[in-house]
Amino acid sequence: MQRLKHSGPFWFILSCCAFASMWVMIRLAARHLHSFEIVFFRNFLGLLFLLPMMLGTPGLIRLDRMKVHLGRATSGFIATMGTFYAVANAPLATTLAINYTAPLFGTLGAVLVLGERIRARRIAALAVGFVGMLLVLRPGQLPLTPGIAAGIISAVSTGYSIVAMRSLVGVDDSRAVAAWTFILTTIPSLAVALFVWAPPPPAVWPLLAGIGAAAAIGQLTLTKAFSLSEASAVLPLDFVRFGLITAAGIFLFDETYDALTLAGGA
Repeated sequence: MQRLKHSGPFWFILSCCAFASMWVMIRLAARHLHSFEIVFFRNFLGLLFLLPMMLGTPGLIRLDRMKVHLGRATSGFIATMGTFYAVANAPLATTLAINYTAPLFGTLGAVLVLGERIRARRIAALAVGFVGMLLVLRPGQLPLTPGIAAGIISAVSTGYSIVAMRSLVGVDDSRAVAAWTFILTTIPSLAVALFVWAPPPPAVWPLLAGIGAAAAIGQLTLTKAFSLSEASAVLPLDFVRFGLITAAGIFLFDETYDALTLAGGA
């Protein structure tokens, strides 16, 4: 177990579990609140969740890499807004299939921008995942709804965010990279949420707290994974989320998928 804790794939799979649970809670909370308001609570409550860590680690939050953090936070903000809207307004498996173009772009960016080497097994893993995504998405047959369009925007932004995050964890503490994401996106997400604001019902607060906690845990474990392993080594494991979220769509939300969708997920 001690050896696993020093493994990038271990932390990456933990992030997959955290983000999968967050998607389920987003879908449930979206029955009562607009997705943009949920994004604000994700950022604000996630920041509160990380606050003890930041206060208890003097020197963790530094300003010398602000430009890169701003770029990463901007792409992350766009990606989060798009993802939350897509999760609330499109089938989970379809949204996730679109989202999975992000690791492909992220891996390509890591090779071209960061100079990472990609080996045959990683290429094979990404190729298999890409074919699975095409089986689910079936380009040309899927109507371009607002939810699907938001998912596409999110995937492109996430691809850039992955490259920016990988460059940051090469220099900064991975915990600081995660924390800056929440620090820099809370106010902009509030500004957007005010246009659709509605008081959260009491029953929704546990979901919002869970979304914030899952987002914080997901970001911490994701940046930890990138600090221990090359992006191209761990990103193929992101397809673990597909099985978790597709199962949630079937068993929790009564979504139905045809044989091609299930084959693509497998």
